[in-house]
Amino acid sequence: MDHAMHHHTGAAPGAPWSMAIRATLHCLLGCAVGEILGMTIGTALLWGNVPTMVLAIGLAFVFGYSFTLFAVVRAGVSPKAAVKIALAADTVSIAVMELVDNAIIALTPGAMDAQLSEGLFWYALLGGFAVAFLVTTPVNKWMIGRGKGHAVVHAHH
Repeated sequence: MDHAMHHHTGAAPGAPWSMAIRATLHCLLGCAVGEILGMTIGTALLWGNVPTMVLAIGLAFVFGYSFTLFAVVRAGVSPKAAVKIALAADTVSIAVMELVDNAIIALTPGAMDAQLSEGLFWYALLGGFAVAFLVTTPVNKWMIGRGKGHAVVHAHH
């Protein structure tokens, strides 16, 4: 990447929005699978809100990282190196997505006590993911433009 051109214009290094959107959709998929699975398990086992959310957030990170791990290992990277790549690529994205998504759920009246069979549960969860996507995409664009986040993965595709 030629950093010299950015110093004269005063513009921050950039990444295409399309790359940031793809990276964020990838993150969203992992987070959604993990979080929905965690919420479903916690609700089915009649756990309280805190243990259910801890499980859901933990699984969101597991699935978010695993999607990157599998893709990078498939591209021929060793599992040990793939773990480092996944951690570098996904940690900030998943953390921002989970923070925003769970804040939306927590701030939606009644959502924390809603059951899987209730529309409020799904509206809060999906609405949280939508807002998290909108917040996380510019974060990913900024990171990719600086050679961080998902830019680390693209070097191995």
